[in-house]
Amino acid sequence: MNDMLAGRPAKGDRLEGDTPALRLFGLLEVIAERDHAFNLQSLVEETGLPKPTVHRMLQQLEAAGMLQRVGDGRQYGTGLRLRRLAENLLLNNTSHGARHIVLRKLVEEVGESCNLTAFSNGEVLYLDRVETAAPLRFYLHPGSRVPAHCSATGKLFLAQLAPAQRQRLLAHVPLERYTANTLTDFAALDAELDRVKANAYALDDEEFLPGLFCIGVLVPAVDGGKSNLGVALQAPVMRVSREKVMQMLPALQRAAQALAKIEAESASAYGGQGDDDSDEGEET
Repeated sequence: MNDMLAGRPAKGDRLEGDTPALRLFGLLEVIAERDHAFNLQSLVEETGLPKPTVHRMLQQLEAAGMLQRVGDGRQYGTGLRLRRLAENLLLNNTSHGARHIVLRKLVEEVGESCNLTAFSNGEVLYLDRVETAAPLRFYLHPGSRVPAHCSATGKLFLAQLAPAQRQRLLAHVPLERYTANTLTDFAALDAELDRVKANAYALDDEEFLPGLFCIGVLVPAVDGGKSNLGVALQAPVMRVSREKVMQMLPALQRAAQALAKIEAESASAYGGQGDDDSDEGEET
């Protein structure tokens, strides 16, 4: 956990918050940064809160469906309600309109369908999509999910992970074969992800759907860390070649930068929102 994040307690400090609800939210922030199951004692050590207090908070979050027991019953993982909340936030982001304009302009420039994706629960989640006007196309609506190991942005998300983190994730996600080109060998996929990380773009060469070629890039994160947004182009192989989509890569990269600017402006606006309302609710 990054102890320097604004508003986030450093390891060993008590969770910030004036109300029980805010302290529960603070605990969820700590939990959200974990990529594996956790237990009561690990949260006690990380938050500095008394064990009975953390135990009570975990019970409340479990009862609300935000957390669930996993493994031997003494460990916890994210619950279905929390995962749905995270996905709804991604799908209904307040920047959706501005993002969609960027995506539409990209499609106008390259002439092929493009989409915006995020990494959710080990899969690629489609947040938005603009279709080409060309008669032959593959339709995947927002909210659709595709496997990470055989999609362009999925490979980009996986390539960001540390080897141990990637291994833990893929251990629970079978590398299912969808076409003759799907990578189902862990060693081959690792080598591909190394190439993806070095190139800063990824290809899906008929690996998920026969006849579909894709190229994707990440949208740079506001804080310079791992990105959870990707933008990709999809087209039938009868209309594009590897050489042709590589010519479209600069347009994708420009769109990714434009989307990053939108995210930065949104984060800046959110960060300063409280300044104008700081006196609201004060007693006179």
